[in-house]
Amino acid sequence: MAKHNKHLHSAEALFTVDRLRKVVAHLPEVEEAVDKFGHTSFRVRDKPFIMLGDGEKGAGMSIKSDHKTQASLIKSKRFKKTPYIGQHGWVSLLSMPPDDWDEITQLVTHAYKLAAPKTLARQLDT
Repeated sequence: MAKHNKHLHSAEALFTVDRLRKVVAHLPEVEEAVDKFGHTSFRVRDKPFIMLGDGEKGAGMSIKSDHKTQASLIKSKRFKKTPYIGQHGWVSLLSMPPDDWDEITQLVTHAYKLAAPKTLARQLDT
């Protein structure tokens, strides 16, 4: 899945996308894509569960979540509700690159299960 991404250019974003490629490598049917806004996303059957951006304010990463997990993550003061899509449970990291990759791996796996069809999500439980 490793590929060059002209939309990500900062050291933080490049480091993060490379680590995320390793995190999602075992997840069935994951694809990396760039949307019309220039965000790099990891998707399952065209449904995004991770999005990365890189702009004037630096690198950013958002992860799909459920509302209960979202509330807990925001309370931890390390995440915020993602603009425009936060009402759907998405959270954004306040500090890039992530410092706790075990936590990110758990959140990414949970995000994948939320986005993936049940048949694919169940494959992770076997």
